[in-house]
Amino acid sequence: MSEQIILYISLIVIILFLVMLAQRIKISYPIVLVLGGLAISFIPGLPRISIDPEFIFLIFLPPLLYDAAWQTSWKDFYKWRRVIGSFAFIVVILTSGVIAYVSKSIIPGFTLPLGFLLGGIISPPDAVAATSILKDVKVTKRLVTILEGESLLNDASSLIVFRFALMAILSGTFVMSDAVSSFFIVIIMGVVIGLIIGALFYAIHRWLPTTPSIDTILTLVAPYAMYITAEEFHFSGVIAVVTGGLFLSYHSRRILGHLSRIQGVNVWSTVGFVFNGIVFMLIGLELPVIVEQLGPGALPEAIKYGLIISVVVIITRLASTVGASAFTVFISNFITTADSRPGYRAPIMFGWAGMRGVVSLASALSIPLLLNNGEPFPQRNMILFITFVVILVTLVFQGLTLPLVIKWMDVGELDYEVPAQEQDLKIRRKLAEESLEFLKTRYADELPKNELLQNLTAKLESDIGFLEHVIHPDNAPAGYDYIKRFQVITKELLDHKRMLLDKFNKKETFEEEVIRQHQSQLDLEEEKIRQQFLHME
Repeated sequence: MSEQIILYISLIVIILFLVMLAQRIKISYPIVLVLGGLAISFIPGLPRISIDPEFIFLIFLPPLLYDAAWQTSWKDFYKWRRVIGSFAFIVVILTSGVIAYVSKSIIPGFTLPLGFLLGGIISPPDAVAATSILKDVKVTKRLVTILEGESLLNDASSLIVFRFALMAILSGTFVMSDAVSSFFIVIIMGVVIGLIIGALFYAIHRWLPTTPSIDTILTLVAPYAMYITAEEFHFSGVIAVVTGGLFLSYHSRRILGHLSRIQGVNVWSTVGFVFNGIVFMLIGLELPVIVEQLGPGALPEAIKYGLIISVVVIITRLASTVGASAFTVFISNFITTADSRPGYRAPIMFGWAGMRGVVSLASALSIPLLLNNGEPFPQRNMILFITFVVILVTLVFQGLTLPLVIKWMDVGELDYEVPAQEQDLKIRRKLAEESLEFLKTRYADELPKNELLQNLTAKLESDIGFLEHVIHPDNAPAGYDYIKRFQVITKELLDHKRMLLDKFNKKETFEEEVIRQHQSQLDLEEEKIRQQFLHME
């Protein structure tokens, strides 16, 4: 037991160092983790890391899907709902079908249900891999929004395809009419259970005397409660988690206090980072194990099948994105669309961003070892190996070349996309102006008598003048140099305050708990300054 604990702690430490290496060489960390895990797996004497397939979904998927749902923008999601919906359902089913027929045609002993099982596994792109690459590349907000929204829903739809294909293989029967009706029942009841459990946690957050720590723990418990409850009734746990996550995210400002939100964001960013890191590392670590299980002489053929399926996956997605663009132009003659002339550049970028990752790995590893009759699951090792090859090819090849594709396509800013920096400045100035007007109107009688209120109004007036320098830099000779110098001096001032607190802490006059509270306030103040000028860096 102690050896396993040491092994997993060592794995996490390795993940941290690989992520730091990825930041230094400016490569997306999922790519480095996969390649690092693959390299580590060949170290002689290293213990084999294996995960029980029955628990892979339960451990990793609920929190990852819940976090993705929580971060989703309802406004952007609704704006691009047609594109997101078509790629989350229609394209997933289309991709699964294409992979099913291709794999049945080229792989000896492969049946159509096995093909759909493979299609359900490798059809959903991974948003974590795509967004981690896109954050260092200048790209339109539209592309990121659609990728994130698509990933949120296509995880659910692909896992439903996977689920029905698995049921057909295990039972040995498949009736289309029953499958279609069951498909909708599984989705609808998954939504209902997600909303019911979400409403229960809403009530707990809203009306019970919770603390920031309790609120954070409840957010960690919620996705597992939604997933387990839905699966217990044989409905879609994934749909339940996504639905419940979207519901609670929408009401988060009403049910969580400011300290709960701050603490929750920090905890969830850490949990998501660790879980994603472990799964991407497992992709590399597990590949040699799967190769060994293929049997002697099977590797060359398996590599060929994996590469063919990878090419089919890439081409199918590119064809779908370009086809969707053409259909948008056609349908815009009859209905209002968010972008009636998407062109071909953005669709190609969107298509090339279809890297596979966490969900595909979790699905593949969750395939049971045995059928209901006790016989070995047919082609399990081949499906696992092809999945790993597809993940490696799309993640490494497409991931490394995506920045080049974006540069070649050179989409630039869209006419209706206001740069984030401009939006930020407008919001901050409007908030300052409206707040100043609020104080002067509502508390006009108290202002002359309350020095603290006078200081507050003076600060708001100063903020407005400061933003005037930023929005209209021609009016201020220093321009952005003026702002950067302000940041440097402010940082030095905060460091000076921290040094003073350290001196105070050595004296018996002040309690260390009070000193720590002031240190936390300085940390929040520094983060506030950083966030204020984040879009200007």
